[in-house]
Amino acid sequence: MKEKLKFIAGKLGYGVGAIGLDLSYGMFYSFLSHYLVTTLGLKEGFLLLLTPLARIWDGINDPMMGTIVDNTRTKFGKYRPWILIGAVSNGIVLFLLFSRFGLSGLPLYIYVAVMYVLWGMSNTLADIPYWSMIPSFTSEEKERNLVSTVARTFSGLGQGIITIATPIIVPLLSTGMNKDKDGYTPEGFSRWAGICGILLVVFALVCVLTTKETNVVYGEKKKFSFKQIFKVIKGNDQLVVFMIFAMLSNAGWYLTSGTAVTYFTQVVGVAKAQSLFQTIGAVGSVLGLLVIPILSVKFSKRTIYSISLCTCIIGYALMFALSMMLKVRIPEIIAAAPGKTEAYNSIIKATMPLSISYILASVGISSMFVSQTIFLADIVDYGEYKNGERNESITFSMKGFLQKLAYTIQTVIYYGGLGLFRYSEQVNDCKARGVDVVVNAQTKTAIGVIGFAVPIVLLLASLFVFRSKFRLYGRLADEVHDYIIEKRASEKE
Repeated sequence: MKEKLKFIAGKLGYGVGAIGLDLSYGMFYSFLSHYLVTTLGLKEGFLLLLTPLARIWDGINDPMMGTIVDNTRTKFGKYRPWILIGAVSNGIVLFLLFSRFGLSGLPLYIYVAVMYVLWGMSNTLADIPYWSMIPSFTSEEKERNLVSTVARTFSGLGQGIITIATPIIVPLLSTGMNKDKDGYTPEGFSRWAGICGILLVVFALVCVLTTKETNVVYGEKKKFSFKQIFKVIKGNDQLVVFMIFAMLSNAGWYLTSGTAVTYFTQVVGVAKAQSLFQTIGAVGSVLGLLVIPILSVKFSKRTIYSISLCTCIIGYALMFALSMMLKVRIPEIIAAAPGKTEAYNSIIKATMPLSISYILASVGISSMFVSQTIFLADIVDYGEYKNGERNESITFSMKGFLQKLAYTIQTVIYYGGLGLFRYSEQVNDCKARGVDVVVNAQTKTAIGVIGFAVPIVLLLASLFVFRSKFRLYGRLADEVHDYIIEKRASEKE
């Protein structure tokens, strides 16, 4: 009984670490674009250039960190020291990224570029060792599913805290005369980012103190080399396929999460409606965690993942249709309302169908992310089965890198789309005239298309790649599992 309690506490403690990571993720992926373009008024062209350049460095930094983790030998373990070091570093950089310290013009652009790159580097310090720990818990499929589900559950909680609370908390923390109509100010974002940074460290500490690395495989220490990285990637064909289909589907979701704040402030005109949207979507996320345990009784992981993507696609189709209808109705609601309070309440009510449809997409997204984590643990085993080398952390470093690549796709589409409609020019013009930021009808339509229609295309492409190229299921998956079990048993003899 005592060992069982320790087992449960270890899994829950591990999951808690994901809350902090996603507080930082959420601020970066869901609100940074709005903060930089709408709150600070930076040019889309600058950010359109910065993001791909940052990914070039990540392509070096992420696998380098994976090699460092693989070579780590301490009495505290292979992964846990880096989780804590990374959390402290990332918490500090998160605060600095959302703090401008009175800078403007060229110095502000340079400062943002430096902090942007440092966020990616510091996030890598914690993210790679955290997710690389999953295979170290167990080789059994059911246990891995459990650990992955627990981690993704807490990860979703962290993301939910950010997307639901930020539209409410940032205006409360904002001061001064430079508030946007949604109540956001640079100071409000800075204070909230500081709080999230502190919580990131606290949750990482809980994770480190409550978990044990019981199934760690130590190989020979290796020096970092691009030749080794390319060898690992080239030698694991299923890792390459995974990166492609996961990157496409993740980019679709990032587009929605990153565009949501702009959609609700500029198209809907009520920033706090985003909190309702995300709260209802969180219900879908929770339900999505039940998809794998329930469907795994009758269906394979391949079928479950396909169902998840199809569910996402249907949900997005509904959201796009409703978002276009809502764009037309908002002016009519405002014109018909006798006062601001009545208009506010009517708009919130009008967004309910859109928010409810988000449940369907969230169910698919949530189960999709859990499946991806399980797939990556299986891919580590497949690499050992095929090449005789495990390369755990290098393989898992690809997860963080593909997320950043997905974010790059998101920002290219987001900034490129807004740039075509001169969004930042409209923002800065309104700020210069001292009026609330209001964009034209064409830009509002573009925001809806970017947030709800483009993800459908990306999800369809992801589904095609997955169904046609991913082979790690059925007989091959069984062969890999049996090989790993037999090898571990022989190593203990």
